[in-house]
Amino acid sequence: MPDDRLTLEETFKSRATAEKFLASAYAFIPREHTQRFVGNYNSGPWTGASDEAEYLWGFVESNQMNIGSWDVSSGFTKAFWRDFYKGIRIATFFISNIDNVTVDISAAQKTQYKAEARALRAIYYYYLMRIYGPVVLLGDEVIPVDAPLSDIQLPRSSVDECVDFITTQLDQAAADLPVSSSNDANIARITKPVALAIKAQTLLFAASPLFNGNPDLANLKNKDGKQLVPQTPDASKWQRAATAYKEFINQFVPNVFDLYKVSNANPFTAAYLSCRDAILVDWNKETIFGRPDDDNARNYEVTPYHNGYASEVRGSGGLGATQRQVDAFFMANGKPITDPTSGYQTSGTSQFQAPDDNGPREVFNEWVNREPRFYVNITYDNRTFLNKNSGEAITRLYFKANSGKGTSNDYCPTGYVVRKGAQTRDWHQGNSVVILVRLANIYLDYVEALNEANPGDADILLYLNKIRERAGIPQYGTPELAAPAGQAAMRTAIRQERQVELCFENTRYFDTRRWKIAEQTDGGPAMGLDIDATLPGFYNKKAFETRVFNKRHYFFPIPEEDVNNDAQLVQNPGW
Repeated sequence: MPDDRLTLEETFKSRATAEKFLASAYAFIPREHTQRFVGNYNSGPWTGASDEAEYLWGFVESNQMNIGSWDVSSGFTKAFWRDFYKGIRIATFFISNIDNVTVDISAAQKTQYKAEARALRAIYYYYLMRIYGPVVLLGDEVIPVDAPLSDIQLPRSSVDECVDFITTQLDQAAADLPVSSSNDANIARITKPVALAIKAQTLLFAASPLFNGNPDLANLKNKDGKQLVPQTPDASKWQRAATAYKEFINQFVPNVFDLYKVSNANPFTAAYLSCRDAILVDWNKETIFGRPDDDNARNYEVTPYHNGYASEVRGSGGLGATQRQVDAFFMANGKPITDPTSGYQTSGTSQFQAPDDNGPREVFNEWVNREPRFYVNITYDNRTFLNKNSGEAITRLYFKANSGKGTSNDYCPTGYVVRKGAQTRDWHQGNSVVILVRLANIYLDYVEALNEANPGDADILLYLNKIRERAGIPQYGTPELAAPAGQAAMRTAIRQERQVELCFENTRYFDTRRWKIAEQTDGGPAMGLDIDATLPGFYNKKAFETRVFNKRHYFFPIPEEDVNNDAQLVQNPGW
């Protein structure tokens, strides 16, 4: 062994070194603010490879995914398989060896640390399952790194086996985990609510069409003929998911978690600040699962180029929102823009004041009188930027404008810069929290599962309206806005609410796949504004690329090296 590296036996002689070993298992929790570099710290392509966004730079792997230019040899497809299994191995080894520590550690501490490792292991299996489908379960076995290939001929487990293992492990961990961290130094540790939230999300995936009676995966079988994905839909899986979410809500809301809200005399401004700061305020009461991070990469992407302004507001604006995402936001009256009574206008400009501006500006009418979350999430042309510490920076996005194409190599590829998470301070400062699960996820997951399990249940409107009430728009079933009539209409409403509330939070990519609608949403012309034109031509819609999505893209390919070495390991269809 190198002189500066402890043997495993030495590692588990003291509490201090054992804690460092556990910390190395935590290291595989994804840093989702670095998605420009897919696979770096397990950051995914989930934002740029969904129908909500596009990265400017050709080296970003999500751009290769969008045009169908990826295969089993693509390096990023291997990273998650490799790294999450590393985390699983470390967690398993920790569980097996922590009892060897006998100095300066209590039995209660050992129990909690074991539970953290057990939960981490289950979480990594969940992450693997949603990327690759059913995976290889190793249980409590630690296979030696120098084991002969004959010892690692392992088949994939079925979806149901994966789900049962993950949820059982999370239940077992939750029983020994605290409800909250003991102090700020431990604030990012796995807790009981984290374990139970991921358990519920695992059940939601299991109930969804991708995993629940999917005939497109009828041929995904092990070498012995074992069916890996159920071919008959099981409606009870939706109820199991709904029950897990309701139990979470009953146990932890509002005593531990609640929707984050800011007070302001202006209700529209209050809603805007509430939705904005639910992301910006670190470890607020809505955050369930997160990890500290230096998020300069994301800050650079959501801060426009701002030629001529101070360095602290000069970024790239290289993460653009698609027209599909922009069109998903409701009007201020709570109606979708497709509703003829919504008041949506597709031409002309008006004098309009955004909720964070000092006065009215000339704004394209499509962006006027939208709901508060639109102004939280989208930087459009002639919008003032959040950081005003060095003066007011006005973002202009048309051709050769201060943040437009033709001014720099950095510009917005769609004409709309993603704004969610953009800081009110110097973007270089970084150091914030990557939110992986917040209470809004729980509410929207719950109503989705409940609408499938028990349409018409009163909780569907109750919790869907909690999201809309915080967002400052009329609630369904009020004099201002009728409730969606029937299960199908409610399903559409829930899906649009998810698309709006959770945009740019690594949710949409997995939603369109588990719903099996990605062939419609993620393929074909991807639209933005005409970034090659000055005003008013800039307002015209233009395809920035033609995206490719076919059935094989619902899952990543399993690394070809593993398939070649493991005769029992079957590849995903189409790869």
